[in-house]
Amino acid sequence: MSNIYKVKNTGDYSRYLGQTDRHPLVSVIDYTEVSPIRHSLNNYSVYGMFMHEHLPVELTYGCGKYDYTSGTLICVAPGQIGGKEDNGERIDLDGWALLFHPDLLRGTPIEKTIKECTFFDYRINEALHMTDEERDIFVSLMRQIKRELTNSRDDFQDRIIVEYIGLLLNYCIRFYNRQFITRKLENSDILMKFNSLLHDYFRDKKQLTMGLPTIQYCADKLCMSSNYFGDLVKKATGDSAGTHIRQYVIQQAKNELATGASVAQVAYTLGFEYSEHLSRMFKKETGMTPSEYHDMLRKK
Repeated sequence: MSNIYKVKNTGDYSRYLGQTDRHPLVSVIDYTEVSPIRHSLNNYSVYGMFMHEHLPVELTYGCGKYDYTSGTLICVAPGQIGGKEDNGERIDLDGWALLFHPDLLRGTPIEKTIKECTFFDYRINEALHMTDEERDIFVSLMRQIKRELTNSRDDFQDRIIVEYIGLLLNYCIRFYNRQFITRKLENSDILMKFNSLLHDYFRDKKQLTMGLPTIQYCADKLCMSSNYFGDLVKKATGDSAGTHIRQYVIQQAKNELATGASVAQVAYTLGFEYSEHLSRMFKKETGMTPSEYHDMLRKK
């Protein structure tokens, strides 16, 4: 069984690295100040943002292995496990880490908006690869937060730190949007695989035992987290992955109806539990019922 280190509070991770924090809910780590460090496989109860310049180890995650490159950012949310199990080795790191407890955000606007930051649920092989300019912005904000933490606690400190975190999150959203755009060729290949996956799903009649294809199923087959997959499809096509699946299903339904099959037969063929479910989706997507579409074809 893996030896997992529980990071219940930000100070737990800091103490592991030999750093003493001045704030109970937030920690900023400059790895050059604590290196060399031992590996650790961590179970996080806090939010974490880790940016490494060069990491001389290969991490295993999801469907493959991953090497850090310059300015790579990985984010984790409470309940996630990440890192590498301690094997006694010590490594030199450069880069930064920001850890903050959910209680820091309690009652602030960031408490709601952070749930919309889907990159906290991305897999490690979906990390953000920052440009030099983006890296400079990230490091600048890390230094600002670290500097604020050296000040004496007062009524304004938490508010200032939360504002910095909110600014950092907004920058990360911008950086990820840039990454989706600059990887258009790679994303185009994934969209083709997505369509092939849907084609194979119905060709192999998986819908008869598994029902309609889900976003999670497609993401798993493409070795992605469902969040990253959904964001990629949305940025590339303007439509959600769920909409893309529904449109594909409706096209299959139209093909079946064109053969003269009944609505009940089409519903069964496509994996719907009840024909009413097909009719509801068909009406919502096309503006007419399957029966109306069938009648329209007969009149042509």
